[in-house]
Order: sequence, then structure tokens, then C-alpha cells
Amino acid sequence: QVELVESGGGLVQPGGSLRLSCVASGNIFSINAMGWYRQAPGKQREMVASITDGASPDYAQSVKGRFTISRDYAKNTVYLQMNNLKPEDTAVYYCNALGPFLDHWGQGTQVTVSS
Repeated sequence: QVELVESGGGLVQPGGSLRLSCVASGNIFSINAMGWYRQAPGKQREMVASITDGASPDYAQSVKGRFTISRDYAKNTVYLQMNNLKPEDTAVYYCNALGPFLDHWGQGTQVTVSS
């Protein structure tokens, strides 16, 4: 079992920045990829960014150049630095952890971009 706890969401004006954090606990040695997904009202959940052991990060086209995913193995934490936020980035952001025998989700954190 893996538990994921997200934090860092909130209300920000267009053009602003936020950093999301996701702390993993439990059977973390089974994790080989972590990612951030988001779901806006009335829309399907979509991948925002992912990072896999030994590979380059992957990003949705809509966030390339604005968002950066990183992972601190010592702190069992994955981050999503979000810059130049736009109203269309408004959504609940979820952390995901993948491994050979696991696929876990956090509870989500709300990000609202509005003036």
C-alpha cells in the first residue's frame, strides 16, 4: 500500500505561480513512476506531467514550458512547479504513483486561477 498526500493548491491570479507537493508513504520502494493529473468540472481527468525512474519527464502539450515536475527521493516527494498560470489550468490536481503492482491516487488539491 502507498499513501499519497497532496498540498499546495489555492487561488492565484492569472500569470501567477504555485508549487504542488505530494508526499508518498508506505511501500514507496514499489513506485517507479509518479505523476500529476487534473480534472476540471465536466471534463475527464488528464495527465499533466509524469516522471519515471531513469527517463525524462513527460508533459501535456498545454503545460510545456510553464510547468516542471521533479522528484526528491530523499523526501519521498514529487513536486509540480506551475508558472504563468492560466484560467484554463483551474482544476483539482491529483498525484499518482505507479509500480509493477500498484496504482495509487491522492485525494486531490484544488487549483483556481482567477482574477
